Amino acid sequence: MSNVLVIQSSILGSYSQSAKLLDNFAVEWKQKHPTDNIVIRDLAAEPLPVLDGEIIAALGGNGELNERQKAAAELSLNLIEEVKTADYVAIAVPMYNFGIPVQLKTWIDLICRAGVTFSYTENGPQGLLVGKKVLVVTTTGGAHRNTATDLALAHIQAVLSLVGLNDISVAYAETLNMGPEAQERGLAEATKAIQAFIAAH
Repeated sequence: MSNVLVIQSSILGSYSQSAKLLDNFAVEWKQKHPTDNIVIRDLAAEPLPVLDGEIIAALGGNGELNERQKAAAELSLNLIEEVKTADYVAIAVPMYNFGIPVQLKTWIDLICRAGVTFSYTENGPQGLLVGKKVLVVTTTGGAHRNTATDLALAHIQAVLSLVGLNDISVAYAETLNMGPEAQERGLAEATKAIQAFIAAH
């Protein structure tokens, strides 16, 4: 039995293409692996506390903590534990104004902790969350792949690499706002990549 962590990050609810793609992933994965444990964390439905001075001090373990800081520090460790126990991680990464959703950025801020999920060495950062396979499902309204504006995918890949998640597969659904035919092609390509990931594991 494997553990699968699914991270939803879209704010669009039932209108979200990235959410639909990742929901379909979870359903198809369960069909192939009925005994696997799937944990779904919806960052829009259950918002996380945004990083501020108090929270960053709590994550650094600086001084006596107030109740809000204690709660944030505990939440951070719980989020990290979800990743640690997962064998597979699937993340929805819709592009908003060339970047990632603030909800996903907040999750990143709470799991990227020096000495916990990565360490600094004389050769640079060393990720500590190793041995996992990641599926990134990214969606864009326009055509950005392999261009200077493909910033959402570049961001999440850099972050995942920082913490040791280097075995990354990408399902890319682009041109979703460029007409029905372009949308259909984009979704079909992403669906094919998702199915290939499931078939390979």
